[in-house]
Amino acid sequence: GPLAAGAADQLEGAGIRVCGASREAARIETSKSWAKRVMAEAGVPMARSATVTDLMEGLATLSSFGLPVVIKADGLAAGKGVVIAASRDEARAALTAMLEDQVLGEAGRTVLIEECLTGEEVSVLALTDGAQVATLPPARDSKRALDGDRGPNTGGMGAFAPTPALTPAELAEIERTILRPTVAALAGRGTPFRGVLYAGLMLTEAGPKVLEFNARFGDPEAQAILPILRGDLAGSLLASAGEGSLPEAAATADGAAVAVTVAARGYPGPFTTGLPISGLDQVPEDVLVFHAGTRREEGGRVVTSGGRVLTVVGCGTDIAAARERAYAGVAAVSFPGMHVRSDIGGGTTTAMGQDGQ
Repeated sequence: GPLAAGAADQLEGAGIRVCGASREAARIETSKSWAKRVMAEAGVPMARSATVTDLMEGLATLSSFGLPVVIKADGLAAGKGVVIAASRDEARAALTAMLEDQVLGEAGRTVLIEECLTGEEVSVLALTDGAQVATLPPARDSKRALDGDRGPNTGGMGAFAPTPALTPAELAEIERTILRPTVAALAGRGTPFRGVLYAGLMLTEAGPKVLEFNARFGDPEAQAILPILRGDLAGSLLASAGEGSLPEAAATADGAAVAVTVAARGYPGPFTTGLPISGLDQVPEDVLVFHAGTRREEGGRVVTSGGRVLTVVGCGTDIAAARERAYAGVAAVSFPGMHVRSDIGGGTTTAMGQDGQ
């Protein structure tokens, strides 16, 4: 939101260093159709898609795609702009809701119809100063609401880092074939990207393909990546803002982290807020708790105020140890209707899904 509103432009105009994309460069996230054009220019592998702006056009275009098919709102939709339709009727309903009923407002006035990729999903985040790229340890995000990657797409039900799905050589190849060409294409358009470039990827049989780009640290992935980073993060952020030299070598991880999202019952659909959260003072000291959808009432009581309420993060020498700590933290907190996935970090699974924008 702040990047889309031009916060980085305003700060730079005031002479303040900022690690964040300009409003124009942030379109890599805020407009999926614009991002597709940039990726095409850069030769970046991605899912086949078509952009439509009215229902009749959308229904006619739909016939050229197989099932399942992905329906995406072009703009920002708070994690509710993607439908993976298993049937023609479901796809038609999604197109009707966005293009005719305008349930997502401006974000859904333009819609992408996209082939559904299969494989394992990974998130690769990198810092860039508009030319150089420093890749961070890769993470695995779980978008579906229910165990076993079932249920509706969400903004993220948990993540772990680093993911064993990518070897160092494969990560270097992703930097060479996806991240660097995208950064170069943005610079070539006169909109250099400075800040955090997040690539959501599907590891298909034909190789990694881009599902989405974000223009920021995305949660819950960042909540698993940042606690285990080695090296000078502050110095790297300053370098990405244009002061100093951005290290080219990928940042290395110290152990592993598992982040578990604690959600409200019903999320990503309708949910109740204002529910008292208990046990926050009982969380083990070595476990991190990030507040996402909470508020503090007079008197100090913490209550729910969103769908994704907390992210509980455990760190350890490996994924298994980190997972044990994370779920120990989850067990300490409670509120009515609390919902978590029980399988975050519990082994790699095949994920058939697209991004949750």
